[in-house]
Amino acid sequence: MAERPPEPTPAESITITAPLQGTVVQVPVAPGDVVAPGEPVVIIESMKMEHVVRSPGAGSVLSLATQLGDLVSVGDALALIETSGDPEVEAVGPEVVDLDAVRPDLAELHHRRSLVLDAGRPEAVDRRHASGRRTARENIDDLCDPGSFTEYGSYAIAAQRARRPLEELIERTPADGLVAGIARVNGSRFVDERSSCAVLSYDYTVLAGTQGQQNHRKKDRMFELIERLRLPVVLFAEGGGGRPGDTDYAVITGLDTMAFALFGRLSGLVPLVGIGSGWCFAGNAALLGCCDVIIATKDASIGMGGPAMIEGGGLGTFRPEEVGPMAIQVPNGVVDLLAEDDADAVALAKQYLSYFQGAIDEWSCADQRLLRSCIPEERLRVYDVRQVVTTLADTGSVLELREGFAKGMVTALIRIEGRPVGVVANDPAHLGGAIDSDGADKAARFLQLCDAHDLPILFLCDTPGFMVGPEAEQTGQVRHFSRLFVIGASLTVPFFTIVLRKGYGLGSQAMAGGSFRAPIFTVAWPSGEFGGMGLEGAVRLGFRRELEAVEDPEAREALFQSMVDRAYQHGKALNVATAFEIDDVIDPVDSRRRIVEALRSAPPPRPRSGKKRSCVDGW
Repeated sequence: MAERPPEPTPAESITITAPLQGTVVQVPVAPGDVVAPGEPVVIIESMKMEHVVRSPGAGSVLSLATQLGDLVSVGDALALIETSGDPEVEAVGPEVVDLDAVRPDLAELHHRRSLVLDAGRPEAVDRRHASGRRTARENIDDLCDPGSFTEYGSYAIAAQRARRPLEELIERTPADGLVAGIARVNGSRFVDERSSCAVLSYDYTVLAGTQGQQNHRKKDRMFELIERLRLPVVLFAEGGGGRPGDTDYAVITGLDTMAFALFGRLSGLVPLVGIGSGWCFAGNAALLGCCDVIIATKDASIGMGGPAMIEGGGLGTFRPEEVGPMAIQVPNGVVDLLAEDDADAVALAKQYLSYFQGAIDEWSCADQRLLRSCIPEERLRVYDVRQVVTTLADTGSVLELREGFAKGMVTALIRIEGRPVGVVANDPAHLGGAIDSDGADKAARFLQLCDAHDLPILFLCDTPGFMVGPEAEQTGQVRHFSRLFVIGASLTVPFFTIVLRKGYGLGSQAMAGGSFRAPIFTVAWPSGEFGGMGLEGAVRLGFRRELEAVEDPEAREALFQSMVDRAYQHGKALNVATAFEIDDVIDPVDSRRRIVEALRSAPPPRPRSGKKRSCVDGW
C-alpha cells in the first residue's frame, strides 16, 4: 500500500518584536513578501551599532508595525509573519561561507604585509645580499623556531609624513627599521616555557638601521613586556644610531626617550644577548654594550661614535671600518664571542641562550682517564688548561667567553651531565696563571653573570697569586683584584673549587670565593700544591740569610732546590689535606662525579619575581 502524504501543518502567525531599544534604520521587506528562515526583517540602530532582526522561520509578511525612523523599545511589535503550513517547503539552512574568500579589507592587509616582508622588497634584499649580508628577517628566521615569531609593530613607518608621501614611507620604511617580537628559541630541546624569547633587530635596509621615533616607541613597548614576562633578549644591533630626519613629533633633543633606561633596567633580570654585525655606532652600540654578552662578526665595526660624530667633533675623518674594528674590540674585551658571519653569530646566540634554558637529557663526555695526564708531572711545565675544561665538560658543550681578552683567565659556559655550569680557570700559559687587573675584571663580571641567572660555578685553580710589581700596580690592581672578593662573597649560587696544581696566596682564595671554606667543596688533584705564596719566592725571602751565607753559586742553588723540595713536600695536596685545610684530594677521574653530586645536594634556585643582583656590570 502506498504511503499517505503527510498532513499539512496549519499556518501560524508570529509577531516579531524588538530585542532592544533603538531606531529603525532599514526595513528590507514589505507586506506580502515571502521570507526565508533567518532573513532580515528590520534593522535597528542602537548606540551607533546596527542590529539585524531576522525571521524565525519561512513564511509571508502579513504586516509591518514600524517604519524608517521609528524609535522602538524592547518588546515593541515590528512585523507579523505567517509561517508556511506546507511540509514540502524546505527550511533554508545557514548561509554557506566561502572559506577562501578575501574581503577588500583583508586584501588591503595582505598587500601591506607583502610590503613589510622581504618578498615584497626585492631591490632592498638584493642590495643586502650583494654586500654579503643577510636581512634582519632572515637572521630572525634562522634564530627562531619555525613559525613561532610573533611580531609587534610591523606596520609602523618612519615619522616623516610631513616631508615624504605616505605611500613612499609605507614602501621604504617598513617597521620603521626595527623588527621586534616574541618567539621560541631552542624549543626542540626545552619546554616552551623555557624557550620563549624576545627578539629585536635593527634593519639596515631601512634608513641605515637608525633609531627613529616609532622604533623608539616600539623598543619601549617591547622592553616593558620583556620585564613583565621575564623573557631573555636577543638584540641585533647593526645601525647608525639616532635619526635626525623624523619630523612628525615635537622633539628638540630626544633625550627624554626611555629606551636606554628601560633596557638597562633589564640587566640582571633576564639574559641579554647582543649581536653586532656590520656597522654599529652611537645609540645602537649603547644598547649593545648593555648586553650580558656581545657576539660580533669579523667584519663588524662597533663604536660609541661613528664617522659622522667624529668628524663633527673636529677629530678627523675616518672610514667606518677604522672605528672599532674587531682587531681592537676583541683584545680589549668589548666582544665576548667572535663569529665568522651572520649565520655563525645566530648559531652562537642559540648556544649561549641554551645554558640559561635548563638541563638537557642527552649528553656524552670524553674518557675521564684523560684528565690524569692533563697536568704534567714536572711541576713547572706549562699545559693547556682548555684541554682540561674540554675533557671535563660534556662533549661539544664548551662556550668560552672573551677568549681574546685577559689571557690568564678562562671564562666559559659548559655542561656536566647535561647541567649548565659556569667555569672560571687560571691559564698557567700566561703569566704563570697570575691574576692581573684584566683577569680579575673578566672573572668578576662572569661571576655576576652566573649568579644573576642561577648558574652554578666551577673554579679550576692554578695560580701563584695576583700579579706583582710596579707596572701591575699602575693598572689599579688593588681595586680590580678586590672585586673578586667582594663579588665572590655575595654569590648565591652553588660554587666549587678544584685545585689543579698551584693554590697560592690571595689569588687561590679569590678562586674559591674568598676562602677554601666558602665553596661547597674545595678539593685538589694529586698534582696540587699550596702555600701563602709561591714556593720559590717564599724560600728566597724566608731563607735569604742562609742562602747568602753560601758563597759557591752551585752549592747555593743546590741548597735552594733542596729547600724548595722540602717546601713542596710540606705544601703538597696530600699533606695539606691532613690538616683539613682542603676538603679532599681526588683522582681527576672523579671530578665530574664530585661536581654532579654537589649539584644534586644543593637546593634548587628559589622562585623569584625580580632580580637577585641589581645588574650585571657592563664591564
